[in-house]
Amino acid sequence: MTATATAVDKNATATAPAGNTVIATDRTGARTDQAAGLITDARERIDALDDRIIGLIQERMAVSAVIQEARITSGGRRVNLSREMEVLGHYSDALGKPGTALAMTLLELCRGRI
Repeated sequence: MTATATAVDKNATATAPAGNTVIATDRTGARTDQAAGLITDARERIDALDDRIIGLIQERMAVSAVIQEARITSGGRRVNLSREMEVLGHYSDALGKPGTALAMTLLELCRGRI
């Protein structure tokens, strides 16, 4: 947006000197309606994916709790370190170093309080 453009609010459009309408950059960072629309649609998809991911993590936590209970009830330990190493390796192989950090977070969430 140029210095001559004015925005009514952060969701409003502004008029550029050439008469082109652009979306205010506060929400999307876009400089055109087309880019803003694409970003808005993609963000909606990301939000939906995040909701699914959160649901899957919650499901993983519940399954992990069942495993832990069975292990403890049978006289075993709550945490199986060799299994955790397998999980870390799987995530690392698939996603690289950030995958390891993600797996560590998942393992922490799924272990519960130790």
